[in-house]
This record gives sequence, structure tokens and C-alpha cells, in this order.
Amino acid sequence: MLRIHFTGEDLGRTRLATGPEPMWELLLSLHKLTDAEGRMVFDCWRRRVRPVGGAGLPASTRWLAHLAPPVGYSPDFLTPARQAGDLGTGLDLVLATPRRRIRHDLTTLAAQQPLRGPVADLADGSRRALHRLGQALRDYHTHALAPFWNRIRTCVQADLTVRGKTFLHAGIEAVLTDLHPAARWEPPVLKLPYSRDHDIHLDGRGVRLLPSFFCWGRPFTFHDPGLPPVIAFPVEHDLDWLTPPARRDPRRPLAALLGRTRTTVLTALAAHGGCTTTELAHRTGISLASASQHTGVLRDAGLITTVRRGAHVVHTLQPAGTSLINAPTKRDRPE
Repeated sequence: MLRIHFTGEDLGRTRLATGPEPMWELLLSLHKLTDAEGRMVFDCWRRRVRPVGGAGLPASTRWLAHLAPPVGYSPDFLTPARQAGDLGTGLDLVLATPRRRIRHDLTTLAAQQPLRGPVADLADGSRRALHRLGQALRDYHTHALAPFWNRIRTCVQADLTVRGKTFLHAGIEAVLTDLHPAARWEPPVLKLPYSRDHDIHLDGRGVRLLPSFFCWGRPFTFHDPGLPPVIAFPVEHDLDWLTPPARRDPRRPLAALLGRTRTTVLTALAAHGGCTTTELAHRTGISLASASQHTGVLRDAGLITTVRRGAHVVHTLQPAGTSLINAPTKRDRPE
């Protein structure tokens, strides 16, 4: 059980992340790559990243499984507490970790398993080992995450859209109790399922809530309760993740998009950062059934994605939809 102890000040300082964090997704995806959890969700991804009989992971990355084992402790310094937002900033934060912090974390890891090869070199403070770590993390991201990043970002942004609306309409306590089906808010303590008994006393620091695509089953946080508090928690996955995208004739969905109503629907989603079907019907002045039908066409065209969050269905733009909205018209183009 994870117990997070709040004060009144902490409730005011609790905040949502602004999007997926590459280093957190990287670490948690390493866990999912080497364990067997979430097979219906992640097996397709596993087969692409590490195909049987195929090239598999780049050689430079294979030792990362020893640094970040799927069970037990993974070094805290691999997931910076500061919000990064992009891979380059996240890597800079990891590689700027003070050597004493790296040594501390790897000493904790050594109590769980022997340190071998590059992990042992990293614990010894080798500059070459730190450079090797940076290259391994970058290579892993390029191979295992970058090809899927648009889907990861879309899923996380949909979750954030719903939680932002929950916060506006019901307050932060409603957000906290919705972090996991087994979450219990017993003021001033939030209780969440966890891999071990762990207490975090916020003491006025607040906490950053980070929806994560590769977090699975239960939340994840730092081993060291003295670090700035961050709670990564699982999102509900878009079912499109389960199977490779269907091969479609690109002309058919584009033809279906012609018309004023669907343009209005797409523009409303762009303006509001995502809507439920009911909100969309209200904002565009169409019926609920019509809103559902039009979002189905837009989703089939690959322009939006739809994620169910509890009783709500939330529609958000895919990058292709954003590009279509922002595409210059003939009038905008130079003669």
C-alpha cells in the first residue's frame, strides 16, 4: 500500500503534468518489455520492439534491463523529478545527476542484485559509463518509443483532458480518488495499491500527478520519499493500440470528411483540446447521435482518437487532424 499524507497546503499544490514524460515512459516501458504484464495491451508492441528471430534491441541498449529490472527497485535518478517534456531535456537532467546520487541509487540496487558490466562502471563514477548510459537511453527511445510516440502522447493527453475537467467540476479530491479503481481518500491520506508498504509525507511540497502509458496495474513513484513527489499512474488505453493500424484507402476517409458539419466538429475539438460527445454536441449545435456518428467517421479517418474514461468518452485530435486544421488554404498560399 502506498500512503500519501497531505496537508491543506499540499492539496493546493497538487498539479497535473502537461503531457507524457519521456524518461518515465522509457523506464516503465523497459519494465513492460521484460515482464509479462498487460499482454493484451503490450504484446503487439513487444513483438515489434523485440521480434522473434528479428534484429531486436540495439546492442547498445541491452544492459539497461540490468539497470532497470522489472521487479523490485529501479534507480530513482532515471526518472527526473523536474518536468522535462521532451527527450533532450530529460536526458540532460539524467546525465546531470550528481555522482553521489548515482552512487546512492546504485548502492540500493546492489542490495537487490549484483552490479555487472556497465552498471558496475556507472556505480564507480566512470565518465565513460555515464556517456554510455546517455547513448543507450537515446538508442532505446529511438527504437522502442519514438515510432509510437504520437499514440502515447494522444492517450496521455486524453487522460489529462478528462482529469482537467474533473478538477474544474469536482475539485482535486475527486481527481485523487480517480487515480486508480482501488484508490481510497481518507483525509488527509490517499491510499493506493503499491508493490510494497510505502509512506510519503508531502509536508507542503505538493505532488505532481503523471499519467503514464506504460505504467500498468498500480502507480509508480520514487523509492526515496525525500525526492520531490511525483506519482505516475496508469491510463486507460486506446483500443487501436491492441492491433496494428488497418490498411485503408486514404481517399475513402478523406471523401467522408467533406462537409460543413464535420469541419465544425474537428474545429471544436481543436479549440477545446478535446471534448466528450455530449460537450461536442452542445458546442456544435448538433444532436448527440449526430455527434457520435461524425466522431466515428473522423476516428476512422485517423484524425481523432477516442478514449473511454469511466462514464465519459473523450475525443481528441490526432496529429493528422491538427495538420489538417492548420493546413493553409488556397487563399493563404502565395500566387
